[in-house]
Order: sequence, then C-alpha cells, then structure tokens
Amino acid sequence: MDELHSVSCNHEGVELKGLLAAPSTAGPHPAVLVMHTALGIGKQMQRQVRLLAQMGYLAVATDMYGGGAHYVNPAGAGSVFSQLRDNPQLLRARTVAWYDLICGMASIDRTRVAAIGYCFGGHCALELARSGADVKVVVSFHGLLNTSMPALPRAIKGIVAVYTGAEDPYAPQQDVQALRQEMVDAEARWQVTVFGGVAHSFTDPDAAMMNRPGIAYDALADRTSWAGALTLLETELESRI
Repeated sequence: MDELHSVSCNHEGVELKGLLAAPSTAGPHPAVLVMHTALGIGKQMQRQVRLLAQMGYLAVATDMYGGGAHYVNPAGAGSVFSQLRDNPQLLRARTVAWYDLICGMASIDRTRVAAIGYCFGGHCALELARSGADVKVVVSFHGLLNTSMPALPRAIKGIVAVYTGAEDPYAPQQDVQALRQEMVDAEARWQVTVFGGVAHSFTDPDAAMMNRPGIAYDALADRTSWAGALTLLETELESRI
C-alpha cells in the first residue's frame, strides 16, 4: 500500500510523470488527484498520496511540469511555473488531461473523483473545477485563487473548499473576495476558511527552510484544514459507494 508507482500522462508534447499509490483492497476505488506546489512533486506530496491510499483512496500526485520535476527552491521552478501561469488555457487543459487519464483507469470509480492541491496545486485544482470536469470535491490549501477564466454558471459539479491564511501574500483578501463572488455567480457549492494570522504554505512543516517572508508553517491551520478535507472526501465520495 505504501509503494509508489510511476504513472505517465502525455500532454502537448510533454511527458508528465506522476506518482500513484493504491489501497491494498480490491477496487474500484474512489480517486484523489494531489496537485503539487510550485516546487513540484516533493516529499509532502508523496506523503499525502501514501496517506490517502492507506485511507482507501487511489491517489495520484499529478506532475504539471514534466519529468516528475522537483525543485529545491522557487527560483529553480521559475521558468516552468511562469510558462503555465502565463498560459491559463494550457494549465487548465493539463489538469483535465490528468483527470481524463485517471478516469480511464479500470481500478477507479470515475463517479468518485476528487482533487486537492497545495499552493500552485491549489490553483490547479480550482482550474480543474472551473473546467467543468466531474470532480466531486476540490480542496485548495493555501492556493493561488485568481483566474482569468472564471467558472461559468453551473460549470462546477462538486463542492469547492478553500483554506487560506489572512497573511498569505499570494492570496490577498481581494482575491478571496473575488473567489467568493465567482462561486456565487457560478451557483457552486463552496466554502472558504480564512485563518487569521496565518501565512502561505501553512501545511508544510519545512516551510521555514525557504526563508521567504509571508511563508510559515502553522500546525493548527494544517490539522484543521486536513480534517475538513477528509470530512468532505468521506461525505462526498464514500457516501456514493
């Protein structure tokens, strides 16, 4: 169950290399896409994939950059990160490519698929929801919230949950308010939790190693947001068995 397997997704000439962890029980399983930070698929994403598999979900860390890249610091990821952020249609299409690949797996129940994401990955998960893909749960942890392509009315099929810090410089309060209005206009099911006094990357115990202002781990926000995410997964995915 704890073993990670490579899974490839080819998109626009780029070979994306994700990591998959599956439950030890027979499928079909509910599935969770785990979308990485700006640093790529690091140990935090690997840890979450393994943990979700232990809970009965087929979990895939989805590579958005290519080659399963992981960077030690944000500067290393700058060019590939900017390429996707500056081309929102490409970014959204890449999230859908991963969704389609996972839905095609015989071991999963395509009616029970969720996506969670951290930082840049939170933005990716939100873009997947905005695309109209049939994801039942989308959770953004300290994600980037702004978009140039807001969700159309009734495009979002599942529930969207956003956990963000009031002191996050990458998700200013005007972006939080804009997201709330977008969800209302899209007639979506949604919830937004803002943690007072909490900065960006609050789920990452190693956040301080980046030595950047506005980035810090917060144990309470980490545990509270994870508990909320698990409740949504249990309610929206497992209740469909």
